[in-house]
Amino acid sequence: MPDARGILSLLAQLFQENGLEAVMLGNAGAALQGAPVTTVDVDFMFRPTRANVHKLKKIAKALDATIFRPFYPISGLYRLSRESDLLQVDFMVRADGVRSFEGLRARSSRFDFDGASLLVASLEDIIKSKEAAGRPRDLAVMYVLKEAAQQKALRTKRAVSRPAPSD
Repeated sequence: MPDARGILSLLAQLFQENGLEAVMLGNAGAALQGAPVTTVDVDFMFRPTRANVHKLKKIAKALDATIFRPFYPISGLYRLSRESDLLQVDFMVRADGVRSFEGLRARSSRFDFDGASLLVASLEDIIKSKEAAGRPRDLAVMYVLKEAAQQKALRTKRAVSRPAPSD
């Protein structure tokens, strides 16, 4: 897989150009927030409207990738795959532990990549999703994710409690 920053920058640019609103989940989203985890794929949640599926097809074409529907029709997964470098990006219409796309989006943060941004789920939502999924590979990183969330909360608390510098 190519350098993750380059792929994320390209995805951010393509999402912006095509008007696709999606929220990154999974280990990639956790890593952007300081969790020391690795992954070989990138996961997003999006609304499966006709317009969004059309946008997703345009993004796949721009990436010279193919969209697969593994486990169709029981799965709400759209897998964007590029054989040349084994790029894999999953777009889910639902995720374990996530009640709604709107709630997930409201709690997410924007991460900038060369002038375009990606929405990234909060560490708390990523943890909740992995706990709800209960897969061994998700549970294996739970301690690391919870520790990263605690460290992030401490940094935020310290930043808020510092007095503003006087002029």
